[in-house]
Amino acid sequence: MNFLRGVMGGQSAGPQHTEAETENSTRQSEDLGSQFTEIFIKQQENVTLLLSLLEEFDFHVRWPGVKLLTSLLKQLGPQVQQIILVSPMGVSRLMDLLADSREVIRNDGVLLLQALTRNNGAIQKIVAFENAFERLLDIITEEGNSDGGIVVEDCLILLQNLLKNNNSNQNFFKEGSYIQRMKPWFEVGDENSGWSAQKVTNLHLMLQLVRVLVSPNNPPGATSSCQKAMFQCGLLQQLCTILMATGVPADILTETINTVSEVIRGCQVNQDYFASVNAPSNPPRPAIVVLLMSMVNERQPFVLRCAVLYCFQCFLYKNQKGQGEIVSTLLPSTIDATGISVSAGQLLCGGLFSTDSLSNWCAAVALAHALQENATQKEQLLRVQLATSIGNPPVSLLQQCTNILSQGSKIQTRVGLLMLLCTWLSNCPIAVTHFLHNSANVPFLTGQIAENLGEEEQLVQGLCALLLGISIYFNDNSLESYTKEKLKQLIEKRIGKENFIEKLGFISKHEFYSRASQKPQPNFPSPEYMIFDHEFTKLVKELEGVITKAIHKSSEEDKKEEEVKKTLEQHDSIVTHYKNMIREQDLQLEELKQQISTLKCQNEQLQTAVTQQVSQIQQHKDQYNLLKVQLGKDNQPQGSYNDGSQMNGIQPEEIGRLREEIEELKSNQELLQNQLAEKDSLIENLKSSQPSPGANEESSATDSARDSEQIADLKQELATLKSQLNSQSIEITKLQTEKQELLQKTEAFAKSVPEPEQSETVTAAKATDVEGRLSALLQETKELKNEIKALSEERTAIKEQLDASNSTIAILQNEKNKLEVDITDSKKEQDDLLVLLADQDQKIFSLKNKLKELGHPVEEEDELESGDQDDEDDEDEDDGKEQGHI
Repeated sequence: MNFLRGVMGGQSAGPQHTEAETENSTRQSEDLGSQFTEIFIKQQENVTLLLSLLEEFDFHVRWPGVKLLTSLLKQLGPQVQQIILVSPMGVSRLMDLLADSREVIRNDGVLLLQALTRNNGAIQKIVAFENAFERLLDIITEEGNSDGGIVVEDCLILLQNLLKNNNSNQNFFKEGSYIQRMKPWFEVGDENSGWSAQKVTNLHLMLQLVRVLVSPNNPPGATSSCQKAMFQCGLLQQLCTILMATGVPADILTETINTVSEVIRGCQVNQDYFASVNAPSNPPRPAIVVLLMSMVNERQPFVLRCAVLYCFQCFLYKNQKGQGEIVSTLLPSTIDATGISVSAGQLLCGGLFSTDSLSNWCAAVALAHALQENATQKEQLLRVQLATSIGNPPVSLLQQCTNILSQGSKIQTRVGLLMLLCTWLSNCPIAVTHFLHNSANVPFLTGQIAENLGEEEQLVQGLCALLLGISIYFNDNSLESYTKEKLKQLIEKRIGKENFIEKLGFISKHEFYSRASQKPQPNFPSPEYMIFDHEFTKLVKELEGVITKAIHKSSEEDKKEEEVKKTLEQHDSIVTHYKNMIREQDLQLEELKQQISTLKCQNEQLQTAVTQQVSQIQQHKDQYNLLKVQLGKDNQPQGSYNDGSQMNGIQPEEIGRLREEIEELKSNQELLQNQLAEKDSLIENLKSSQPSPGANEESSATDSARDSEQIADLKQELATLKSQLNSQSIEITKLQTEKQELLQKTEAFAKSVPEPEQSETVTAAKATDVEGRLSALLQETKELKNEIKALSEERTAIKEQLDASNSTIAILQNEKNKLEVDITDSKKEQDDLLVLLADQDQKIFSLKNKLKELGHPVEEEDELESGDQDDEDDEDEDDGKEQGHI
């Protein structure tokens, strides 16, 4: 092949050829290459041999083999892919090229794998499970991420081949935590000078790779898990940073907006985060407001405006909270009277009524998405009032939309407004009533549909027919002048049913309808193609059939349908009532079950606490017994000490007794001294009380005799006391000497005894400590017993509550069973009634047919009900005639 290319290159060095000749030569070379490839792969052994040669490490063998195999794949890719797929270890051998240390072979190996994995899911899975993601991401990191060269571009293209439309590989990529490794790709910084052409290409491919993982075409579960992973790893935050950065190229900004759109689409967490993003302006503005300003600005590029619209649609997709926030910015209570800050609702209204038809269309579609499948916001939007001019009363938004329609604006503007009105009125009878309340709306629609206009106006006619059909189908007959029946009669008189259905079919037959119904993204080549919205095509598909049936129904069928609806509504209300009762009872049962589970948990906790306390008590008992044993061991050294004392002739008991005797003798000595002092004072008193010398001698003689006797007795007693005192003093002295000797012997013995048992005082202190601990343990044991008693009482109470709850549950379960039986019976009775009604209607219908066949006029039911007694007599006569005919 290289030789052939060289020959062709040599030929081109001659005289210059025309473009046609160059194209012919290129086509001939491609055809020749395909023929050579077909000859080469006819024998599969050639490809197998080529794969085996790729295992050679020699550069001059391996690199040409890679180039040759790449050329084969480019010429006849599917056939070569099949041969490699059935070749043993064929794909694995090619994967080794990514680990080659020579960059030339590694880079050409990436190109080879690009051609190998193109449009072949089986090979894509094998390559992915051969650790391709890890190796390719490593190469991208080594090359500098988005700042890398063309090698990064080749790796990104290969990653797209592996992931696009391959759910297995996408799941493997997410489960392997490779999404987290994509975040550094988008750390581009704020520098304005760093946007080379290669960097723009790389970043564009990186954004497309993110979109592959969160594409709306993927299974919803896979897309949702990837969206959550991108938020958790900070990838969405990084994309929003690029979105709000300055100096970003327009095509990168557009692709970033599209990427953020699909990352947040249908994911509530991501949508809430996007709503909180603010642009770095002064004062800060929400990113949504900044983007909407670009959408309604006709000077912005068309693709950028489309991207912003797609972002807004994705933000509101399945996001009722976001829809409410957008609609609330239009309500009178939330509009900023100062006009300093512009809200999203004000921007949409400004775009809706601007002179730019593309802004009208984008704003109408954006506002329609704020109402999509949200009846609450449809009713709220009816409150919006617009000030048209100074001095004039405000006009409702609904009325202003119909006013612009009637003014005959551009087709794109009218299509956008009609799509908004159709979305607004569908599934919202209140909005239908407001629309019909303006007497000019219905004549305008019928006039538009009835006219024979050109092909350009046919789409507007079809949308007008759809809007009028919605006004019939969702009409609650609250306006007497525009009930369902009267509107259908109006269509039949002015348009014709068949003509109306034909005009309605113009929508789905339009060439742009099928294009818009394929993808949610509004991707149009130019503004003229911007006609239909993806979500609106779903609405048309849903309503076209039911509106057609509603137009063809007769009044009797409508009445029957209304009666059936009422009956079903009554039945549904009864069923709903019982369902609510059952739901409430289920909630009560759940609460009771939760209470039971809570009580069970508390019971288990209390039992655990009791068990723990019992074990603690046992531990305390064991400690108590251990202390008793230790106390006994501590008394053993004391016994040895006593033995030692006894050996030295000293015993502690004897020492204590001697001390007590000494104290007793001291107290006796003090007592005797007191008595002696009393006697001395008595003698002194007697001496002082003797009579004077001039007294009577007889009395003095007797007194002196008596006194001498007393003195003698006292002296004798005093002598006795003194002798006792002396003997006691001698004994005290003797005891003191004995005490001194004993103390000296004790000190000598204490020096000879080991240090841990130095004295009797230590032993006494230990005994006191042990007694204190024992008393504390006894007190703690007593408290634990009281706690156990209280816990047992509490457990008994909980058991009683549990029994009461079980009985309540049983009663509620019986009531639930009874209610279910009642519901079943009511359903059976309803079905029986419906069957009886159907039979009765059939009999009445058959009797009417018989009467018609016999030539008797048949009156309507309402006339029969309003007839008097004479009519009943006439009916009797008719019956007699009928019997005569029979």
